Amino acid sequence: MPRWLVALALGALIFYTDDYVIAGVLPEISGDLGVSTGAAGQLVTVFSVTVAVAAPVAAVATARLRRRTVLVAAALVFTAANALAALAPSYPPLVLLRVVAALAAATATPALFSLAAALAPPERIGRYVAVVAFGVTGAIAAGVPAGTWIGGTLGWRATFGVMAAAGALVAAGFAAWLPGRAATAPPPPLRSQPAILLRPAISLGLAANVTLMLGSMMLLTYLAPFTAGLASAGTGERGVLFAVSGVAGMAGIWAGGRSTDRRGPDRTLAIGAGAFILTMGALAVLWALRPVPVAVLLPVVAVWGAAAFWNSPAVQARLHMLAGPVSAQALALNTSGTYLGVALGGAVGGAVIDTAGPAPLPLIAGTAGMAALALFAAAARSAAPATAPATRG
Repeated sequence: MPRWLVALALGALIFYTDDYVIAGVLPEISGDLGVSTGAAGQLVTVFSVTVAVAAPVAAVATARLRRRTVLVAAALVFTAANALAALAPSYPPLVLLRVVAALAAATATPALFSLAAALAPPERIGRYVAVVAFGVTGAIAAGVPAGTWIGGTLGWRATFGVMAAAGALVAAGFAAWLPGRAATAPPPPLRSQPAILLRPAISLGLAANVTLMLGSMMLLTYLAPFTAGLASAGTGERGVLFAVSGVAGMAGIWAGGRSTDRRGPDRTLAIGAGAFILTMGALAVLWALRPVPVAVLLPVVAVWGAAAFWNSPAVQARLHMLAGPVSAQALALNTSGTYLGVALGGAVGGAVIDTAGPAPLPLIAGTAGMAALALFAAAARSAAPATAPATRG
């Protein structure tokens, strides 16, 4: 594995970890800064919203700069923002510094995936993108729990200090290992970029990803109350289910990357969305048979976790192939769409639970999956031949 790809994956791990790293120490932040727990929670919200809004703008603003320059600068700003956050004297400066860190992450995240795809051999684009996506999954599976443990043991300021140190290491890795010149075509004039990004093959694919993220993240967000009602799962058993989902997700990312290289992104997405829909149907059936043993849930949750993450390399590789010189902008829009899907999934799922309980969650999530599958199919019909796999095997 080339060193530059390792650097990109580690960058993804750190930038994505920073979004939720303080979720486990919100009570400590609340008590220390004299704000409510809900206000402390907005430190997570403001980071996510900033990334969603700023990613496309940052992609356009930095389109003509070298990718290494963009990534090193973003990592340095990220480092400074977290170092100052560790010293923040009150809540308002901390909010401002979270916005600054999020702006750095919004600038870097699309560049990570576009550079991985641009530097990959044509027959390995899916797998190289999957390696970067491992960093995203690693943030969920390991980065966030580690940050929570550090904050709980050494104080919440130590969490920001560790993130600053990690950011500095990432900046050094980018400077040392990324090539000075990436094989990317110069972007077309700004006025002509919307015409490319609004092509049905791209815009429908972006809408499909938002819809699929809504469905998959809705159930993941409320997996605890759903499994508590389905299988009377306690805290320990729910932890096992989350762990199984995370491990399966990492396997799914790699398998999805290989499938993208072998079958092409469109067929890969059809397989992933279809598997997700089937698992939602299985959970709906199991709800009707409740209570069921947790052991029965494990294989269903494993397939669901793998299917949910399977699609990521295919989505990224497909956009890169289709968007050409505006690949970074397309991937930035996809980053925004991913955050939007996560937010919508949480909002819709919360409304459903408050009004009807957890029972309808898999049916609604499965419906979102079917809508996403239809959108992916429409996007594939509209696509240029660039979505075909470059090689097989």
